Amino acid sequence: MFGLDTLESLFVIFAFLFQIVLIVHFALRKWRFDSYIMQYGWLVYALCGPAVVLSVLLISAGKTWSLWLGGWLFLIWAIFGYVVEYVKKVKWRNPIHGRIFGPYVTMYLATVMFYWWPLALLYRPLWYAYAVLFVISMVLNLMSH
Repeated sequence: MFGLDTLESLFVIFAFLFQIVLIVHFALRKWRFDSYIMQYGWLVYALCGPAVVLSVLLISAGKTWSLWLGGWLFLIWAIFGYVVEYVKKVKWRNPIHGRIFGPYVTMYLATVMFYWWPLALLYRPLWYAYAVLFVISMVLNLMSH
């Protein structure tokens, strides 16, 4: 794919899969918040498992840090989000609970950015395609609160 090796191609596939999952998640959350979020929302966090496996493979192959950092950031964000939302069941979105909102949004954006930005290093048109998905995701995310 685009002259990329197998691991770079897996990174691209996972990055786009992650963004598509977020789009579906935010769309479902908007229209079926109560019935969906507590039953299935945790699946978004569970994707950190494959993300970390891919990061380990990328590290083992000596790939640049920009390709493997996203998986570790995803793990940190997923643990934080899962504990806040599913273990402690904190209602932090409305009203906004600043001590949770700030770190949560920062970790979320860092995770997304480290799946988006490295695409420019691999093949610039992928970066533009991801930008379109990111905008859709952000609009749905903001509308679902």
